[in-house]
Amino acid sequence: MADQQELPVQPQDKSITASPHSNLEDVYAIIVGSTLVLTGLMLLKTAGLVTGGIAGIALLLSYHSPLGVGLLFALINLPFFVFGWKVMGARFLIKTLAVNAIIAAVAAYMPMVLEIAAVHPGFAALGGGTIIGMGVLALARHGAGVGGIGVMTLWLYKTRGWNAGRIQIAIDMLIVFASALLLPIDRLLWSAVSVFAINGIIAVWHRPGRYTGH
Repeated sequence: MADQQELPVQPQDKSITASPHSNLEDVYAIIVGSTLVLTGLMLLKTAGLVTGGIAGIALLLSYHSPLGVGLLFALINLPFFVFGWKVMGARFLIKTLAVNAIIAAVAAYMPMVLEIAAVHPGFAALGGGTIIGMGVLALARHGAGVGGIGVMTLWLYKTRGWNAGRIQIAIDMLIVFASALLLPIDRLLWSAVSVFAINGIIAVWHRPGRYTGH
């Protein structure tokens, strides 16, 4: 048998360097990320689920409040903006404020353009959670966040290199199970699935060395 000749391993191109995002790219990412987060929240709300972070708290309150989930999301985030400004800088804060403004504004008009009559809680947990995760990832790649606990996890990622997804999962699971008194057991379990769906996206793709843009 003839020996198989191995192809030489190509050295990494040292000339490839990280390139900063333009302002237009940042604006586009904020719009896309905000839209994805809101769409995922609508799926979860239709199925009667919650999730982790400020989004989960807003969803839970929306079931017992006349205020919409988008407005609640923005209002609950207000205290966290101070932390974001101090530890992440004014640029991060401005982008995060824009995200919350878009989510609150679009949520108010969303029923006019999109109505989800019914969705299986399993699809809402996996599909909605994944959509939210992709939205959060798009925002994080462009120096923005949805606020709340996400600000702290992004800060830990930026300053210490901690895996943002794993930290977020641990905190989010505490929030979900704190809702045990208000949710049926099946909705509680599906809500836990949504947490893993959201943070699985972040844990896999939001790592140092896996992205060259900044």
